[in-house]
Amino acid sequence: MDSKQRNVALIVAGSMITGFLVALALVIGPFRGTQEHVIMGTALLGWAVGWALLAALTKRWTDQPQSWAAVPAAVMAGAGVSLLIFRPDANAFTVIGWVWPPVLIALAVWMTVQARRNLRSRARRWVLYPVLIVLIFAGVGGSYETIQEQVERSSAMPGRLVDVGGRRLYLHCTGSGSPTVVLISGLAEASAYWGGWIAPVVSRNTTVCVYDRAGQGRSDPPPSPQDGVAVATDLHAMLDRAQIPGPYVLVGHSTGGVYARIFAARYPEQVDGMVMLDSQPNEAFTGLPDFPFLYSVFLRRVTALFPSLARVGLLRLVNQFIADPLPVPARDEERALISSANLNRIQRDEFAELPTTLKAATELTTLGDRPLIVVTAAKGAMTGWLPLQDKMADLSTNSAHRVLPDIDHPGLIHDRVGAAEASRAILDVVASVRNGAPLTKS
Repeated sequence: MDSKQRNVALIVAGSMITGFLVALALVIGPFRGTQEHVIMGTALLGWAVGWALLAALTKRWTDQPQSWAAVPAAVMAGAGVSLLIFRPDANAFTVIGWVWPPVLIALAVWMTVQARRNLRSRARRWVLYPVLIVLIFAGVGGSYETIQEQVERSSAMPGRLVDVGGRRLYLHCTGSGSPTVVLISGLAEASAYWGGWIAPVVSRNTTVCVYDRAGQGRSDPPPSPQDGVAVATDLHAMLDRAQIPGPYVLVGHSTGGVYARIFAARYPEQVDGMVMLDSQPNEAFTGLPDFPFLYSVFLRRVTALFPSLARVGLLRLVNQFIADPLPVPARDEERALISSANLNRIQRDEFAELPTTLKAATELTTLGDRPLIVVTAAKGAMTGWLPLQDKMADLSTNSAHRVLPDIDHPGLIHDRVGAAEASRAILDVVASVRNGAPLTKS
């Protein structure tokens, strides 16, 4: 290999590596944890740098100029700048999802032809072709994801969409009798996982309602990120407009418990009892030594990448290999929902608003003697978690704290044994509301 060929190989490899590193540095550096349009826009600008370097350096330093590389550089730069300027919302991203995958596939095929014609180096096979194959797979995955999400949104649904003021939230109620139990999902979850073990059991005894927060599942996305007060306001408006009679027994899993407490603080007359299923405590940032680091590194930064990964179908692929003990069809529906870009957008936004949400939950200082059961999944619990769960039980003079040593956090909903304990706690609160008797501690 002569010096000019070595120059070509080094420039090709160096340009692609530079594009990747610039994109990575932007999304995990100054723009970490930001909204989807910023993550995707800056990543495209990083890759545009790589293709621009390939065009410029091969023209300057080799006898094999790759002028065609200026085209993907311009396309990616233009797309990145457009995302940053126009800031598309969830609905706009859904529309764009029908356009960008075929454009990307066509561009990658054209680039493959150009590289074959103009590049006489092993770097074509070992560097460029793998990059172009990844682009084609991203386009194919993006097309599949867009089509699949449209099919899922268009499929028959057992519940209904309730207008809450220009937006609609998905609500599904089953069973009969009062009090009505309202199940509130944790972050990165939608209503589907309640339908596995818990809602069917509770509905045999009373009315139980599940719903999707704005942007999750079948619910319309919000115009901007929502904090806990906005979530509670949406829930109140939905129940009112759907004419679901209260007062309610609120059941919150994980951060769903935080939303339940905010609702109880703002609409106390609408709450007859509560169940906190391994709910996040208000003092998460101060009382859990490991939580601030987990929040800063993973919950705020890493999950911000998930919407973009979902757009190319990667999350849907990965989730197929994650074991889930929920029964079919709840398991399949939940996998589809948590793989969607919209749910992952909302997850990122809810994590970003979490400090504000936890502060709002402190407005609830007492439930009086209304029944409250706190169920704690002790397996794998963070240091400081159990004492804060104890403190949560002090919100009511009629409370019980049940610790499950062999159940982990998701197991309270997904695992049949854990879900049975969660269902028992819900039915115990329902019984206490009905007969006015105090709760048993066990």
